[in-house]
Amino acid sequence: MSTPPLEGLHVLVLEDDFFIAEDTSQALKAAGASVLGPCRDAAAAFQALEADYADCAMVDVNLGQGPTFEPARALLARGIPVILVTGYDAKIIPAELANLPCLQKPTDPRRVVQAVRDLCVRASS
Repeated sequence: MSTPPLEGLHVLVLEDDFFIAEDTSQALKAAGASVLGPCRDAAAAFQALEADYADCAMVDVNLGQGPTFEPARALLARGIPVILVTGYDAKIIPAELANLPCLQKPTDPRRVVQAVRDLCVRASS
């Protein structure tokens, strides 16, 4: 029996849409990850990080008030690699964040798992 692809990883999910958050969380858990959240807003995400750590974070660009990149910037400042998730065109992503992995909504569970795996492998090497 093989090891699940995300075994041992802790992934923060910051997503305000209940259904997307649940689908993302379930895909990550099925692949062996521990999920922090899902969190509906940045305050909840940072509160979750007080109790646990994250190897990486999946961050929705729009948490209900239009595009914002402050949660991603704050996570990066803490040394937590970030995957952006958006329904917007990728052109809205600021230049300093343009190198971050970005998934378009609706997300495919296999792409979610692959993106987390790729990011965490890169971050650990």
